[in-house]
Formats: sequence, structure tokens, C-alpha cells
Amino acid sequence: MKVLFIEPPRNFWFVMGDYLPPPYGIIQLAAYLEREVKDAEIQVLDCTVQSVDWDGIEKHIESFNPDIVASSGFATSNTYPVIRTLEIAKKVDPNILTVTGGQHFTVTAHESLEKYPEIDVIARGEGEQTLTELVKQGSRKNPSIQSIKGISFKRGKEIIHNPNRPLIKDLDNLPYPGYHFVKDFVHKYHFAAMAGRKAPYALVEGARGCSHRCTFCTQWRHWEGSWRLKSPDRIADEIEFCYENYGSRFIWLTDDDFGPGDRASKLADELLARKIGDDLMLFLQWRCDDVIRNEKALAKMRKVGLYWVMVGVESPEDSTLRSFNKGITTAHASEAVKLLKKNGIFAHAMFILGERNDTAESIQTLREFANELDPDFAIFTVYTPFPGLPTYDEAKRNGWIEDYNLSNYDMAHAIMPTETLTRKEVQEELYKCYRSFYGSWRRRLGGIFSTNKLKRTLYWHMMSKGVVRQFKELF
Repeated sequence: MKVLFIEPPRNFWFVMGDYLPPPYGIIQLAAYLEREVKDAEIQVLDCTVQSVDWDGIEKHIESFNPDIVASSGFATSNTYPVIRTLEIAKKVDPNILTVTGGQHFTVTAHESLEKYPEIDVIARGEGEQTLTELVKQGSRKNPSIQSIKGISFKRGKEIIHNPNRPLIKDLDNLPYPGYHFVKDFVHKYHFAAMAGRKAPYALVEGARGCSHRCTFCTQWRHWEGSWRLKSPDRIADEIEFCYENYGSRFIWLTDDDFGPGDRASKLADELLARKIGDDLMLFLQWRCDDVIRNEKALAKMRKVGLYWVMVGVESPEDSTLRSFNKGITTAHASEAVKLLKKNGIFAHAMFILGERNDTAESIQTLREFANELDPDFAIFTVYTPFPGLPTYDEAKRNGWIEDYNLSNYDMAHAIMPTETLTRKEVQEELYKCYRSFYGSWRRRLGGIFSTNKLKRTLYWHMMSKGVVRQFKELF
């Protein structure tokens, strides 16, 4: 059985500058499949890093002659490249079994199978075991496909949704992600705005899901509202593995929230016990309240390479935070940013504008709050009700959504107005937020001449790429 995993050509979010992440989802699936199905012949095609265009995808499929083509389908904004990839596979050979999954296709399984004839099977939710069973069955014509949990598929004109698959209980039992499938290109993965182009970039998964249910987030729906953790020693093992075998020096822990409790302290102890150089840089996402709870662990985490933390500040209004179901206050945000800076950790704050009650005045308050908070790095995003969320159903039902082009569901494009602002005005307000924060000569000069290497790298990068100017070009 030949299986070809394809990461389609990607258009990256310009807000984050020049970056090229490894295709973590498909190399994780490929590694699991490799372990479970010994006779499977597996290839991974990462089109961006391998400079493969659409014609090149067709030629690669013809050359490898796979039985199954599985395309990465992580985010809503990636929908169309996935569909085009599977369309090419069917063009090469209609008998190829085409498979996709991920957050967007999981929650839109029925309508996606109705709309896109190129898709044979959608693996809903967690994909490792589901895809492995599909490969063992070998064909959508096999009657046994009806017994595979977690898939949606077409049989003639009928769309069938098999029962959900239970989540994997022990994440420590998963194989390491299959970086060996992209070993010839692993040195090309980078995040220039954070670590420069010369620091090889890897992703390490420390947990799946989150214990919170913020209204704007698709993760809790995908992971069924559960939060499952890898042990600190397993996370440290993966970090050490990437560091020693693939030269990874910048590692992003993919956890949606690194969480409360003593995970940070225990992970720091595990990393201190290993022979990892002081050139390791860790990046993770942490809730503001959890940063505060882990105040005593911050210095130790900084010692083992935690240079960068992203926190979801979102809004200057506690009432808005309650409507987002965030479970934090603006006081948490202020304290978290102060603690990160105090411990020499780069404070990266996320903000949201454009929810239905927003006005020009409330967004001006957001700008003032961001400037007063003064994180090292601020990203402003547009409130986006993603398909599959209750907020999307509400917005669609009320006729608020004006843009159904899924490529624009990237939190940089306004897809709906507020009660008082048109969609164009929301887009203009987003630009004003970036201009306000990064247009300050004090902040700009402080950034490009900062003694903090990370901050200096980031500000020079943003200036050279004209990131703020690009927001103006969106309207």
C-alpha cells in the first residue's frame, strides 16, 4: 500500500513575517502509520519547502503512483489548496483514495462532502488510528470501511458519518513526529521574525486540546473539550531528539495552553538534566492567569531556553472577556506581561477587535490599552466566527457574514461588520491598531536598537517587510 501525504503550497500569514513551519500534522500521521503498518510505502511531499507547484504535484503523484493521497487540512483558510490537491490526485487516477481531515473538515464534514467531489473520506478529529485503519482496508469499496470509527464518506449519493472515534488516552505512546520524512529539507524550516533564518525550526506537541472553551477558538471543538498531556520527561525527550538529530534550535511547543499546575517546573527540571546547549530557544502559548500561577517557575524556564511566550489578552474590557468566555480579567493581562518582562521572557500579546458590539470608540480604547500594556510584540486580529462554532451559526443565521471566501478566514480580513461599523471600517480599524502600536517612533527605535536580540530581530524584520503597510492594502 502506497500512501502519499501532501502539504499543499501555502500562503503564509504575513503578520508573522518570513516563516516556514514543518508540516507537523502529516509527519505525525506518517510516523504513526509507519509504526503500525510495516508494509506501507510512505512519502511526504511538502510543496513549499520543496518548491513544488501545482504541476509538480501532478507529476509527483504520477511518479509515485499512490493508492492513497492524504492532504493536510489544518485551518479554514487552507481549504482551497487542499481541495485543489485532491482534485489533482483524482485527475491523475480516479481510483486513488483521497483523504483529508483537521479542524475545518471535521466540523464541516457533511457540507464538504456535498460540495467537493474530490474528497472520498474525511477523517474527523484525531487522525492516527483512523488513517491507519483506512490504510489497512485499502479501498473505499471495501465493505469493512463502514466499521471504521471517525470517518465520513460518500457511498453513491449518500453521505455516511460513522460514529466518533474515542480519543487516544496515552499521548506518550505516540511515536516521535516523522521529521525523517523531511530530513533533506529540515534545515530550511525557519521563523525569521523570531529566531532568524539560520535557526532550524521544529514543532513539539506537549498536549492536545484545552480545558477552556473561548467562543472564538476552534480547538476545544476539535478536541472535544478535553485536555490531554504528555509527561514532562516525554516532552523533554522530543525536544532533545529534535535538538540532537535535526539541529533544531528554535522549538515551538504547540500546546494551545501550556496550562496551570507544575508542568513548567517539571519540564524545566527535565531539560536541565539533559545535555542541551544554551542556544535552545523555546516558544509557547500560555494563558495570562496561568503565567501568574507559575510565577515561581518563570526564572527556571527562562534558564532552559524559554525566551518567548504568547498570551491571549484579547480585550481591555472585562465584559468583553466574559462574553468571550475567557475566564480572565484585564488585571490578569497586565500582571502576566509584567512578570514575563521581569524574567527576561519576550511578552507577545494577542488582541481581538471587531466583535458585534465593537465601536470606533471601543477599538480606540483597545489601542490605548495595548500601548499602555506595552508588550514586546502585539498582534491584533479580527474577530472571526469560524465554521463549526456556535458563533458562526449565529452570524450566518442573522445574515451578518458578508464574506464566504474561506481564504479570508485568517483573522486578518474582516468578514462581517459590527453593529456600528461596516466591514471596511473594521478593516481600517485593524490597520489603525498596528499603526498606533508600531508607528510610535519611541517604540520603533526602542525595538530596532533594543539590547534584547529577539526584540531587535523582530522589529528589523517587521520594518524590512513593511508588515504594517500590508494591513493598509487589505482595504
